[in-house]
Amino acid sequence: MTDQQLQDLASRLQAFIDRHPRLLVLTGAGISTDSGIPDYRDRQGNWKRQPPVDHRDFVASLSSRQRFWARSLVGWPLMAAARPNGAHLALAALERQGHVEQLVTQNVDGLHERAGSRRVIDLHGRSDSVICLGCGARLERDPLQQRLARHNPAYCNHSADAAPDGDADLELDFSAFQVLDCEHCGGILKPDVVFFGDNVPRPRVEAALSALHRADALLVVGSSLMVYSGFRFCRIAATLNKPIAAINLGRTRADDLLSLKLEAPAAAVLDRLSQIA
Repeated sequence: MTDQQLQDLASRLQAFIDRHPRLLVLTGAGISTDSGIPDYRDRQGNWKRQPPVDHRDFVASLSSRQRFWARSLVGWPLMAAARPNGAHLALAALERQGHVEQLVTQNVDGLHERAGSRRVIDLHGRSDSVICLGCGARLERDPLQQRLARHNPAYCNHSADAAPDGDADLELDFSAFQVLDCEHCGGILKPDVVFFGDNVPRPRVEAALSALHRADALLVVGSSLMVYSGFRFCRIAATLNKPIAAINLGRTRADDLLSLKLEAPAAAVLDRLSQIA
């Protein structure tokens, strides 16, 4: 993409913001790829790899939990080391300028908060937090990572390609992996994120919908919207006659609802926007 093309895209986005100065911003995995975190889908919205762990399998099956935590032991350091990129920083700047009514992210990496955004709803939770499904106790992921490593030193020697959300493309015999349970009640420990097959907590959805009603328009950044938990906001925005803009590489589930679509890397467009704003 040429510098002039990038400038034109940023100018079109700026014009959209000028017409609709209060935005509900919805972000997906595509905003974090420039931070080194892989995304889930290709330009056609199809899975690049096997879908993530299913909530019911994780709860019901020890072998599922062994596979998840062993792969996560290898993949978590990438998530922990990730830093905000230009897209995260630009959205934080838009918030300081008064243009972000609310930011709703489908990501679990916490990069919006690290970039300085304050009005953030982590729709699917945060991977740096762990919850006990028995007693509800919460703990930070980093100390648990250290405990997992101490109990499973052999698995620390493995390397694998990074996968989304702290996973790793690791395939081997996981039957010897020692899963850690809650130190308080012995319950199942799970990252405090919404796995596939689980439901987004209703208060988060209601807070996001309330912000959508207050906003002038919806801006989607880096999401194919193939997951309904994000797509629903486009459907509702359309019924409210609120314009929708999207920055995404490839098709989205809401292409027929968009007032503006910028098919380009989110970081490049938003970083350029911050230069002309």
